[in-house]
Amino acid sequence: MNKIKHYFLSLTLLISAFMLKSQDDGGVVVDEVVVVIGKNFILHSDIESQYLQLKMQYGLAEGGMPLRCHILENMMFQKLLVNQAQLDSVVVSDAEVNDRIDRNLRYFVSQFGSRAKLEEFYKKSFAEIKEELRQPIKEQLISEHMQERITQNVQITPAEVMSFFNEIDVDSIPLMPAQYELQEIVKIPKVGQNEYDEAYNKINGFRDRILKGESFSTIAVLYSEDPGSMSKGGELGFFSRGDMFPEFEAAAFSLRPGEVSPITKTKAGYHILQLIERRGELINVRHLLIQAKPSIENIAESKNLLDSVYTLVESGQMSFDSAAFLFSDINSKNSGGLMINPYTGTSYFEAEHIDKSLIYTVDKLNVGEFSKPIPMQTEDGKQAYRIVRVKTLKEPHKANLKDDYDKIQTAALEDKKAEIIAKWINNNLQNTFVKIKPPYDSCEFDNEWIK
Repeated sequence: MNKIKHYFLSLTLLISAFMLKSQDDGGVVVDEVVVVIGKNFILHSDIESQYLQLKMQYGLAEGGMPLRCHILENMMFQKLLVNQAQLDSVVVSDAEVNDRIDRNLRYFVSQFGSRAKLEEFYKKSFAEIKEELRQPIKEQLISEHMQERITQNVQITPAEVMSFFNEIDVDSIPLMPAQYELQEIVKIPKVGQNEYDEAYNKINGFRDRILKGESFSTIAVLYSEDPGSMSKGGELGFFSRGDMFPEFEAAAFSLRPGEVSPITKTKAGYHILQLIERRGELINVRHLLIQAKPSIENIAESKNLLDSVYTLVESGQMSFDSAAFLFSDINSKNSGGLMINPYTGTSYFEAEHIDKSLIYTVDKLNVGEFSKPIPMQTEDGKQAYRIVRVKTLKEPHKANLKDDYDKIQTAALEDKKAEIIAKWINNNLQNTFVKIKPPYDSCEFDNEWIK
């Protein structure tokens, strides 16, 4: 089994299964356990939902049983790893799970364009989406840790890398996509005290109306500035500690059912909350959000400042790196405004990893060129402007050892690990209970799951 393919397919299947189940709550699927591996099992609906989503995602006319069998084998491999991890007491921390959830959610949001659009499409709050991802991501992380334990001592030499590459058929050498390195200078308009006071007074007025008997849900629908929850009367769905801003959680977990909180301030703005229900360490609240927004004058001031910065850099009076250090409002200013890809942790972006609102601008720029100030939203939803520069660009090309050695080395190492994993699977299956029900017991698997 090729571990590279397995890892990326596992991520695709995780996303696919979540998205399909989130999108289609109305369908009825007759469910049953079709595979048992140790103490773990796989449902018919798990296979079917991933099968349907992959068909939609890749435009497949029909995949039939071969595709279902391929999906199932990847799932069985993960369950086998999880089963062994349970025996070996392999655990993952809540912090690790939360970090992976956040990374995946950033990917989801980038695909939809905004958090609000994601919530609107799946008719779930961001907190609900986050909670539904928790268990499958925890299981995925456990299986990854188990794989790392199995292959931790595997190394590869330069000669093996060269041999691996030379064995690839010329027609099968992959095309490497374009990769960008980007820099940015970001200016976030300031919010004055008058705007904070206006927002506070506004939400305080709504709180008074609710305390006097008006419906919290109705006021949230009419006036809340949280697009993900306003249509549901401000209801967020169940969440646990660690899912929200600390100040928000402190207020939420201190409430009794039906009680309305004092005004609470977070990075998002001013909130009032009402507890709907508590289930152990999970709570469901409705909330109303009012944000302090920068004045038109402050927005114009930020735009004008970046216009001046653009002129300075364009005329050669100041380098882009220096301008980023002097004028940018975010941490990347200390590295010349270099943007970091949140999916890879590196400074390289493939087109699919660049915000849809930005890719059209970047696509028109040559290396060394930079845009005029363009509007943007920061991660926490603040309105801002930025100048973006293309620092480097690797054009699409067929993979070669000179330009892509690191990636080829990684692929060769993963191929070597895959051989170790295949041996581990077959050895481990000797001591693991596996039962596969029809029709899946007739699948042609890469490994001997059925003895």
